[in-house]
Amino acid sequence: MSKKLIYLFAIGAMQCLHAQTKAEEALKTFEQKYPQEKIHLLLDKSTFVAGENLWFKSFVFDGYNTSSISTSLFVELYDSNKKPISKKIIPLLDGEGSGSILLPATLKEDVYYIRAYTSWMANFNEDFQLIKPITVYNPASPEKLTTTPTTHWTASVYPESGNFIDGISTKLAVRLQSNGAEPADWEGYVTDSENPGEKIAAFKGLDQNVGLLTMTPKSGKKYQLVIQNQQGEKQNIPLPDVSPSGISLQVSSGNDAVKYTLKSKNLPQQSQHYKVLGTINNQLVYKAQVNKISDEIQYSIPNNQLVNGILQLTVFDDHENIIANRLSFVQPQLLQVKKPTLQSLSLDNTSRAKNSFVISKNPDYSGYTVLVLDANTKSTEDSQSLLSSLWLTGDITSNIINPAQYFNSNRNTDALDALLISERWKRFDWKSIISGNYPKIKYQPENYLSYKGKVSVQGKPAPNTDVNLIFDSNSGSKIFQIKSDANGFFVMNNLIFEDSMKFSYQLNTDTKDPNNNYSVYFQPNFGFIPYMKSFPLSSYKLAPRSLEDKPSEEITRSFTAINAQKIISEKVINIEEIKIRGEIKSKTKKLNNELSSALFKSAREDVFDFVNDPNAIISTNILQWLQGRVAGLSIQLQNGTYIPYLQGTKTEVYLDEMPIPPSQIANMSTSDIAMVKVIKGIFAGGFGGGNGAIAIYTRRGGGSTGKIIDRSLPSQLRQITLSGYDKETPFEGPIYQNDSFKKIPQDTRSVLFWNPNLEGQSQEPTSVEFYNNDDAKKYRIIILGHDKSNEVPLYYNEILP
Repeated sequence: MSKKLIYLFAIGAMQCLHAQTKAEEALKTFEQKYPQEKIHLLLDKSTFVAGENLWFKSFVFDGYNTSSISTSLFVELYDSNKKPISKKIIPLLDGEGSGSILLPATLKEDVYYIRAYTSWMANFNEDFQLIKPITVYNPASPEKLTTTPTTHWTASVYPESGNFIDGISTKLAVRLQSNGAEPADWEGYVTDSENPGEKIAAFKGLDQNVGLLTMTPKSGKKYQLVIQNQQGEKQNIPLPDVSPSGISLQVSSGNDAVKYTLKSKNLPQQSQHYKVLGTINNQLVYKAQVNKISDEIQYSIPNNQLVNGILQLTVFDDHENIIANRLSFVQPQLLQVKKPTLQSLSLDNTSRAKNSFVISKNPDYSGYTVLVLDANTKSTEDSQSLLSSLWLTGDITSNIINPAQYFNSNRNTDALDALLISERWKRFDWKSIISGNYPKIKYQPENYLSYKGKVSVQGKPAPNTDVNLIFDSNSGSKIFQIKSDANGFFVMNNLIFEDSMKFSYQLNTDTKDPNNNYSVYFQPNFGFIPYMKSFPLSSYKLAPRSLEDKPSEEITRSFTAINAQKIISEKVINIEEIKIRGEIKSKTKKLNNELSSALFKSAREDVFDFVNDPNAIISTNILQWLQGRVAGLSIQLQNGTYIPYLQGTKTEVYLDEMPIPPSQIANMSTSDIAMVKVIKGIFAGGFGGGNGAIAIYTRRGGGSTGKIIDRSLPSQLRQITLSGYDKETPFEGPIYQNDSFKKIPQDTRSVLFWNPNLEGQSQEPTSVEFYNNDDAKKYRIIILGHDKSNEVPLYYNEILP
């Protein structure tokens, strides 16, 4: 969320610290230079069969905001032996991307692993990359998946803030871990090892992950925890040694504030100052000095200055040694989540019936991810939701069973608090950053796709040489020029295209090379990064498949759905004006696609349509008209000519994608203009970087200023094909109002609607239509998104009717 995290200085018994000390300085450096990304991946469903398409939507966050660091996401599919099955690279627009993976029909039944990461994330601990196991079934496989009947589990005990001090009542979090599912029903008690028959404190597990108890330890005693699950299996866990002295940090998170108390025992007689720092998402949000520790003083951090998320409180002594540390969640009772309003619900559970609803208009949302499932189908959101990825598992590397439970309507806030008592913040280590040990940056954030190359003439590097690149677009051929550096190398950044892109190239005609003896090499400036760790163990195992084994009803339905989907795809292809992607394309978007070449497309662009918008006809200079309509754009009058500046830096003007001086459009009639787009940041058409562009497109589609390519000289042109982003397989649904679809013999589809990029309508509701399968009686509707301000996530996951 984009709400600014600000410094809070406690008052009362505390004294403010105005000077930056090593800890604060180290944290500021870490936060500014080493921002942290995390990923949530929504799959169209949770289990698959060989031969299906797997669709996914990715959300990449920088802390609690959608990330602007990375522009490409790498998604890989591996088998359990780390053999790669598929690799995809997809573009990220405002931190979001979508794609698909075809699961080969020959894929054997097993557990597979999806890995998702950005190149920037590869600079940090691999534990923070997303690894999502999926089950793939195939009745033709010689082995079948079976669940492990019993799973070995272990338990650990964690005193609140890490200290177990004589005479101080302390919360103890009991954490279970296993290779599969932890016991759902378990309990335990504490005994004195000298008197094991007497129960000092008892508890019941709060969920599959954690339990909580409170006790007051005594110095010299040895305690142990006895845990038992519903099958009667027991484990004895020794409690930490009781310390005769120290400080205990005790925290409670309420609706209005996070409150904490410092309790102590046998501290040194000499006066000593303690510092308390609070961080959220690696940013300092609270800072105070404690001169006197008293059990009776409770300190408060108001929630109105914070956001939902994990708050780390750390107590330092006056030598900046860590005395106590505690994680807690800010305002778990009141989650800052927006829920879309669904209107005009027309849901019909009869066979193959048409269903529809609209998302009420909201100018704060430009798009949504919408998934509609047969309610009998499990969703990946049920176990790990967008909210749990954003607020918990994106920053916690240990295995957590069903993390989504901590953020649903029936959440147990005590269980979340107990879970965080058992965890430590691993995005950074205080001791490491204070001593100046920061991550080593090997991979820089990419600017979408990037290619590097080298120019050679007569076998030698050609420095400072112009290369003409010739692209074919709907409005004719365009020439762009790129110059090699002093060593003959060049880089093309910010390329955004799918599949492949062909273009011709030649050296500038001014280059003296009568024998045409030159070469230009291109190679990708991006790549997949090996994964070094092992994949997590699964609760499934493979067993031989016998002739008597029959596939489950769910698997049978999935294979039937594959056959139905083939028929649906054939029908869709043959029907005119079917929107294959299900994405509503506005007239302006269509115009943009028609006029813009791949080099003049960017995720950061503002488009103005003079063809379809009658109110856009103007009489003033086009640059004057743009002023005030584009954030960061200013127009300055210099020597009688209007000059555009983006973020204070002069920017280029292009007419039909050819660079021109701004003076050439001073008297240009707006009736000749079809479209204007303002591109922010670097883009492919401005080779070598630049500060964006103002691109003006005429209604003739090709200006008289454009260079003409002489097609009679083919020997001077050489061709190359560059690989782009992986193209997403379109999701296609039946339209049973059309008679051609009624011949589908059996419809057992579990995914009824999927649109990862449904365009929001700011002035009118956003419509969703889908058709039922043969027997679904209820529908699960999932809608995800983020508003333009990035303050809070939009989340909807309900079963209707």
